[in-house]
Amino acid sequence: MKDNISKNLVDLHGRIAEACEKYNRDTDDITIVAVTKTHSPAIIKTAVAVGLHNIGESKIQEAEPKILEVGPIARFHLVGHLQTNKVKKAVQLFDMIQSVDSLKLAEEISRRAGEIDRTIECLIEVNCSGESQKYGISPDQCLDLVRQTNALNNINLVGLMTIGPFVDNEQVIRDAFSQCRRLFRQAQDVVGDQFDTLSMGMTHDFPIAIAEGATMLRIGTALFGARD
Repeated sequence: MKDNISKNLVDLHGRIAEACEKYNRDTDDITIVAVTKTHSPAIIKTAVAVGLHNIGESKIQEAEPKILEVGPIARFHLVGHLQTNKVKKAVQLFDMIQSVDSLKLAEEISRRAGEIDRTIECLIEVNCSGESQKYGISPDQCLDLVRQTNALNNINLVGLMTIGPFVDNEQVIRDAFSQCRRLFRQAQDVVGDQFDTLSMGMTHDFPIAIAEGATMLRIGTALFGARD
């Protein structure tokens, strides 16, 4: 298992380096979040052992027993949709919440984090694909949510996140990522230097995301194989 993940990581680093060279990006500017949803705590431990220090999970109920078992061995990112009734647990478990998509959710995160004297790093999730089944704030409401969230006491707002459209048309994917990049740059003018994280790109589309300015990739399949 360790050998496989280690080999996959070497391959992934090679593909990232190739994309960075092609699009004039610096590999040091790219952070990999290893998405371990559906995988065991042993996989998380192995991922950390081979040098993956950011771990992504999608669901509170699945992530909680795994995170409690492995302990604080990595930075844990919630990359899936968060319901307000799960926020109390989320602020205890995660270092970053990547899926803030409403003021109501942001306010609850800040309130619950304040109760345990924490400040949580957050990203605003933007629905740049326009797909109705996807979560995320609409692009035209993004900057208002950035301003409102940035004013909350127990949130450190550091960037945007989007999920590319699940299509074969590379231009459609690129257009969505490009829109998110433009919003990211506009939001930087609102928030300031701390706003430095653009989380977009997964196994199937990360080279396009790198081309469009991603600083954080959420990678599962390329590291751990197809999910069950």
